[in-house]
Amino acid sequence: MTDPAPDQETVRVEVCYATPERVFLHELRVAPGTSLQQAIGACGLLQQLPGLDLGVLKVGVHGKLRPLDAAVREGDRIEIYRPLVADPKDARRRRAVKAARSKP
Repeated sequence: MTDPAPDQETVRVEVCYATPERVFLHELRVAPGTSLQQAIGACGLLQQLPGLDLGVLKVGVHGKLRPLDAAVREGDRIEIYRPLVADPKDARRRRAVKAARSKP
């Protein structure tokens, strides 16, 4: 379903994944009805980064979580989210304490 025939209608999507060292952004055309998981597989990301486990990582489109079996739509930006390394609330508290200590 991800390899459309030359005369078949296609939809354009992007697959995005970022690490602290590298950003992977790949645009591709897929057949209508292709799932997010199929589009991710078709872009080659899983071959380049074999340690990615889509069963564990969250996936979304334009910042909104979506299930892997959701169908892609024209212009979708499929994002694969890494787990947070720090709790945002704790990080905010640490910044507030540091800011309070630096004030005269």
